[in-house]
Amino acid sequence: MVFDLTPRLPTHRPLLWPDWILDLQEILAQEDGLPEIYIVGGAARDALLRRPVKDVDLATPTNAIRLARRITDLLNGDIYVMDEERGVARVFFRAPQNPSGAEELLTLDIADFRADSLLNDLLERDFTLNAIAVNFLDDLTRIIDPLNGEADANSHILRRCNPNALASDPIRCLRGVRQSVQLGTRIEPETLADMRRLAPKITDTSPERIRDELFNLLALERPFSGLRVAKAVGVLDAILPTVAALSNDEWLLALNATERLTNIVLAISFRRTEDTAAVFDLGMLVMQFDRYREPLNQYIFEKWPNNRSNRGLLLLATLAYHVGPKKQIASQIADTLRLSAPEKKRLVGYVLAAQVVINMTSTDVLTLHRYWYRWQEAGIGGILIALASARASYNLELQQNLWLQLIDRARALLSAYYDLHDEIVAPSLLVDGHMLKEHLNITDGPIIGELLTLIREGQVTGDVTTPEHAIQLASEHLSSQG
Repeated sequence: MVFDLTPRLPTHRPLLWPDWILDLQEILAQEDGLPEIYIVGGAARDALLRRPVKDVDLATPTNAIRLARRITDLLNGDIYVMDEERGVARVFFRAPQNPSGAEELLTLDIADFRADSLLNDLLERDFTLNAIAVNFLDDLTRIIDPLNGEADANSHILRRCNPNALASDPIRCLRGVRQSVQLGTRIEPETLADMRRLAPKITDTSPERIRDELFNLLALERPFSGLRVAKAVGVLDAILPTVAALSNDEWLLALNATERLTNIVLAISFRRTEDTAAVFDLGMLVMQFDRYREPLNQYIFEKWPNNRSNRGLLLLATLAYHVGPKKQIASQIADTLRLSAPEKKRLVGYVLAAQVVINMTSTDVLTLHRYWYRWQEAGIGGILIALASARASYNLELQQNLWLQLIDRARALLSAYYDLHDEIVAPSLLVDGHMLKEHLNITDGPIIGELLTLIREGQVTGDVTTPEHAIQLASEHLSSQG
């Protein structure tokens, strides 16, 4: 087969590059002695499809790390050597990204060719629409497209680059699922057959790579579509065996819950439109939650130190909520995906807190206090997952009374957390353990915590208002214990 490496103009539409790419090309044009540099992968594809281009992959014949250090100096950025043996480095830098001139953190991944030439590098990639190159030091309007990736991109087809593309790195099966949903492509039959055949081999990949690809899928605008395709292909069952054990009805309920959570998040986000909350269930929720819109969005979209989104963790917890014993399953999923200890704690907390919200029968101040004292920040996620899971369980016919009762319950919980935090969630104790020991002539032990809890809850209900009241209550409690 003859492969054409001649740079050419795209067939249908010109490439659309952000200003910072053009600025970087201009900076590099002033440098002498640079090697060949090609834009490859998702950046070339997105410029072709006129999608936003943020993070860029660059390929060079050799000495990529040396080139990365040089570019880092030119951009006054930072560098992280990702794989010294294979020649891969990441450059972090800031550049203006909108009309206001506000700067955004951007990344360049710079790598040695995967093979002995540009052609073989492109042949070694995953899918043809990711195997398009652009000469960064030449004409940015022309593409190098030996595998006809442009035609596949324009036809919305996801096709493997070569018959061994998925077998050589099975994690590409999960990546292919994500990209098929993200780009709205149809998976070509031979590629789909390979995905199904190789799905069990994904577990040969490191848990960390599986985790990162799964969180990329959960970051999709419609993550439930990605989960649906991943399940149909067999990829999800391979990476989360607990999901494989679900019956079809159980799986559909879990999937429906992730869709409901996605819709709830959209309804309370700043991206919602008038149509988003037009349906009754979301409209009622928006009316009750709107005053907490800003802090809820900060919570949902916060980034963990590893840069994984809390939204992804909430979606994962929603799945876990519908799979077997809740604490055990959530812990297993966290361990399987090598989540950090704080992420694991939060994931388990989300699942268990959601169950508490579902079963809650009262919203008196003491119930609200005990909920937040036990679950802390995980309690917010528990509310969202409870809403999503309950709405999914109502099936096609919304049970309005139950839904409104749950919204009122959630509203009371959020009001306590955001409006009355110092009064209900975390009142300042009127006495401490040292004062109790001094006034009651007791020593350290579990009784100190028991008395402080009694006093704290008395403050919440208004029965304890002064230090003297607190000491008296503690004394009476000790007397009643004999």
